[in-house]
Order: sequence, then C-alpha cells, then structure tokens
Amino acid sequence: MKKTIALFLLFSLLFTLCACGKEDNSPATQTSGEASDSGTLTPLPTVDPSGNAISVPETIKSVIVLAPSIAETLVALGQGDKIIGYDLYSVGIEGLPEGVPTFDTVNPDVEQLMALAPDVLLVSSLSLYDQEAPYQPLISAGICVICVPTCESIEGVKSDIKFLADVFRVPEAGESVLTALNTELDRLASIAATIPENERKSVYFEISAAPYLYSSGGDTYLNEMIEWIGAKNVFADQKGWLSVETETVVAANPDVIFTNVNYLEDPVQEILSREGWAGITAIANGNVYSIDNSSSSLPNQNIVVAMRQMAEALYPDYFGAQ
Repeated sequence: MKKTIALFLLFSLLFTLCACGKEDNSPATQTSGEASDSGTLTPLPTVDPSGNAISVPETIKSVIVLAPSIAETLVALGQGDKIIGYDLYSVGIEGLPEGVPTFDTVNPDVEQLMALAPDVLLVSSLSLYDQEAPYQPLISAGICVICVPTCESIEGVKSDIKFLADVFRVPEAGESVLTALNTELDRLASIAATIPENERKSVYFEISAAPYLYSSGGDTYLNEMIEWIGAKNVFADQKGWLSVETETVVAANPDVIFTNVNYLEDPVQEILSREGWAGITAIANGNVYSIDNSSSSLPNQNIVVAMRQMAEALYPDYFGAQ
C-alpha cells in the first residue's frame, strides 16, 4: 500500500472523528504523579485529547504506539526504548527498536495487543475507526488506552507534544522539543512577514499523484504550514483533505507546485510532463518541487523540516541565505 495515499485518505475520512470512541475507563482522579526529570512532581493527565477519561500508570515501562506521528514524538521525548510494538507505517522511523511486533494501523490484532500487555497503548484516529469501543478488552484488562486524534493545526501539534510529555512525566524533554519547534516557527514567520504582498505565491500541494489527485484545503495543518511561510494554498477556501480534479488544478493556476509523493521514481518530472498542464504557471516556469514526505504528512515537531523546504523553494531570496 502506498503510504502517502493511505494516510491521507484516512485523514480525510477521519478529520472530525476520533477512532477510539468513548470507552469506559472510569479512572480515579490522578493529581499526584511521580518526580519529573526536573525533580518536581508533575500531575498525570486524566483525560486524553479525544476527551476520554484515562488512568495513566504511575510507572510506564512499556508502550505500544499505533501512529507514526506519535512514534516520532515519543522518540524525540527520549521514550523510544519503552516501545515494545508499533504500527506498520512507523517501520523505518529512526530511534524505534527493531525486531518488535508490528501491527496493521487500521485494524490491529487486539488479541496480540492483549498478549503483549503494555502499560500504555497509544492510538490515533486511524485505528479501528469504524468500530464501537474497539479497545475495551484492553481497558478491562487494566491497560491504559490513550487516543491522540490527528490534529488539525500547528497549535494542535504543540498541544499533543505537551500532552505526551505529561503522560510520560518528562516535562523538560517536552519543553526542549517545544522550544526548538517554536524557535523555528518564529524564525520562519518573521521572514515571511517581510515578503511584500505582491510577491506572495500561490501553491498547489499534491499528496497523491494522477489519476487520484489529492490535496489539502483549509482547516488542516498543511494549509497552515503553507500560509505560515507567506504563501497561499489554492484550495484554502475548501475544507479538509481533498480529492481534486485535474481541471480544477489547471483552473487554479498555481505559481508553485509541491509534491510529497514518494512512490513514483520521479514525481516532479511526472507532474512537469502531465498532459494538459503545460499552461499552468508553475509548469511553464519549472517551479515544481519535491518535499520530504514524512515531515509534511505527519503532524508533529518535524513539520518545520517541510516548512523550511517549501520556504526556500518559494522565496530563495528571503529564506535561501538563512
């Protein structure tokens, strides 16, 4: 299965949904927590980002994660050594242990999850979204199931990082990740603010190639990433993740085209030679660029990698010398 197509098609289906449902955790209120990495007590979250009540273990020694964006954040927080299983889309992420069980992202083997008996199971809105309370057997067995739905904004990315740092009681690590993220976001925003309005370019971001064109509308973190660096998404007036027609892209006439397709040998050349697109400004001027797939498709601290790449391609006179 092609990762880009599968992930974004699922995102489009689940944009306003949480996969986990409202399971009956019925936890006791937790307010004490253990000593953090700064030597102070940190409160344990009692509600996850999906709104479910959770009972976080006092000590987390093992975790299974079923979302690559969450897996990357756990590694950044220094928790990779606690991961005893992860989803197939996370295979290859640097810092994850090798030789551990892997799971289907959408329909994981609940019996195998039960057998591994992790202290915490972390899922997103990709996992078992079409079933009612799919993880109730694990919850009934005392496993803490935490849902972190796919976020919709850069602020959501920050909130998820802080939440995960609180769950694992590593506030200093969380603060370090957030400081690095905010520093780069501020740098990009300050440069973008200097770009005159008449120089700002329109962008079409392609996340699935022909014949199944897919892109991003407004109310998505990818749209915000584009706007953050001083550009305009040609589909900003539409909502969520979009299946688009080739005629619609031609009519939008973007100044620049980005692609994060990683299953074609040369996705840039495929776009440049696409029939009927020669009149698009981006094609005529050769302004078609490949953007890192992982950092542009996973909403976590690494989004700034894709943002830098886009900014430098769009406005080399402003961002290129930085």
